[in-house]
Amino acid sequence: MAETKTPAWNMKGTLVIACNCDYGCPCNVNGRPTTGKCEGGWTWQLEQGIYGDVKLSGLCVGLYANWPAAIHEGNGVATTLIDERADTAQRDALRALVEGRSGGPWAIFRKTFTELQGPNFVPYKVDAEGRLPHVRAGDALEIETEYIRNPVTKETIHPRLALPEGLVVKDCALVASTRFKFNADKVRYDHSGRYAAFGFFQYFGP
Repeated sequence: MAETKTPAWNMKGTLVIACNCDYGCPCNVNGRPTTGKCEGGWTWQLEQGIYGDVKLSGLCVGLYANWPAAIHEGNGVATTLIDERADTAQRDALRALVEGRSGGPWAIFRKTFTELQGPNFVPYKVDAEGRLPHVRAGDALEIETEYIRNPVTKETIHPRLALPEGLVVKDCALVASTRFKFNADKVRYDHSGRYAAFGFFQYFGP
């Protein structure tokens, strides 16, 4: 059977990130993970998106993983979440993307996994319109965030990170998670009170 050609696709929206690192996450600047390993992932809320003729606007998709060391050193175990509101064609498109079969950042991440489980079709509730993002995806994922506070004055601070060569995001606001729990397939952890971030993303493929 001939291999199906990947159609042209593009998308943009808000990306929410959370992991087990300290605030700021040294991995962003090619440092080592704070604890020596990486446990976390990403939720993409698609403001606009299309995969060939399939419209993806308004849907969400997630990728969460455990890596025993830095991401680029591989041997990770990951699973995927897909918005249950997606119809059959949309589910196929989102799965092709998040499983790394259609280019984009997911194709690079796929090379770092020894196991990729899912997809889990879940109801998403994402608030990315307010000042701070909140994400809930069924019983699999909870992310709540707060501003980082100055340890002396206790006032909120608003750091940002510019990543011109960034793989998943080029500019993001750095915040803290008050709650970050994930539980699906073999990926399970609670890293509340650690690193979180959010920002605008825009991708094109293949």
